[in-house]
Amino acid sequence: MRNNLPGFAAGLLMLLSVAACNSKNKDGAAGPGGGGPGGPGGKGGPQPIKDYPVLVVQPDSVTLFQDYPATIQGQQNVEIRPKVDGYVEAIYVDEGASVKKGQRLFHISAPQYEQDVRTARAGIQTAQADVDAARMGVNKVQPLVARDIISKYELEGAQYTLESKLAALAQARATLANALTNVGYTDLTSPVNGIVGSIPNKIGSLVSSTSTDPLTTVSSTGNVYAYFSLSEKALLSFTRRRPGNTLQEKLSKVPNVRLVLADGSLYNLTGRVETAIGQVNTETGASSFRAIFPNPQGLLRSGGSGSVRTFQPVDKALLIPQSATYELQGKRFAYVVGRDTAAHAVAITVTPTPDGTSFVVQNGLKAGQRIILEGISGLKDGMKIRPKVVQKARTDLAG
Repeated sequence: MRNNLPGFAAGLLMLLSVAACNSKNKDGAAGPGGGGPGGPGGKGGPQPIKDYPVLVVQPDSVTLFQDYPATIQGQQNVEIRPKVDGYVEAIYVDEGASVKKGQRLFHISAPQYEQDVRTARAGIQTAQADVDAARMGVNKVQPLVARDIISKYELEGAQYTLESKLAALAQARATLANALTNVGYTDLTSPVNGIVGSIPNKIGSLVSSTSTDPLTTVSSTGNVYAYFSLSEKALLSFTRRRPGNTLQEKLSKVPNVRLVLADGSLYNLTGRVETAIGQVNTETGASSFRAIFPNPQGLLRSGGSGSVRTFQPVDKALLIPQSATYELQGKRFAYVVGRDTAAHAVAITVTPTPDGTSFVVQNGLKAGQRIILEGISGLKDGMKIRPKVVQKARTDLAG
């Protein structure tokens, strides 16, 4: 019995030691892997402070742009219409062809006008003969009157006859000129340099000056117009932020605009906004603007589509990445690092940039403040961080 006492005491001491350890673990005391205060796994202890990249917000100059759907029209869209009645005898151009001013487009067969020319020329010959005969009569009477053989009234009557015949000759010549003008209308030429549109009438078609559809349309494309619209809200914003007293003065100070083509590429030449209607269409709620673009190579065609890109320089803009913000209940927030190196959520008012990656901050931030760039989904207001200032290159927003 005495020989078993030392072993029993050792076992009892071991049980007490294990019980003490378990009691400490339940109370949050440090234990193997327990993570007590300051330990890596303790629930009640302070969390480790993490590194977060931050950006010092500084004012910068940026250029924002806005695209507006536009329709393209030639500077001149001239409808080619016949001035005489007849049949289309010849078509000298094809649809879509480039033509020069004065180039022949159509010939209309109108025999009646050619007959009028022949009749007028014959009338001139008759009138000329009458004039010659009347002049001979005057020449015959003059010497007889000079010798008082006949009365001077005979001479006056002969002179009146000559004047009448001269007037008839002038009228015959005017008739010929009118007939030649009508014949000239049978050949239709292009009044401008441009592009030929569709040609609905073919050879043999009967046309007249009262026809509903033109023979074709020639679009002058040396310069083209791009028509676009601004909503009523955008028009108010435009008139408020542009310097000038009148709308035309404001337009004269608008920076050059660009044209985004239908395939998404940028037209290589810039244009200018020339005019604006200024009135808001009650049906569409928008106001129409017109920009002009040079088109020396004829790339832009009347009836095409695209977008007019307008630019707005912004000085002292606070530009931040969109990824550094989050939205909650319809409001936009960002995390600012305070002097206590803690993250503080602040509400901001922003304008998105067209590239979709940044915001221009209108309200909520000041120059010199530090915002957290990444990892904001795991942050809480007042959470301590270890800020690491990074340099972020400014995005070129000029397009």
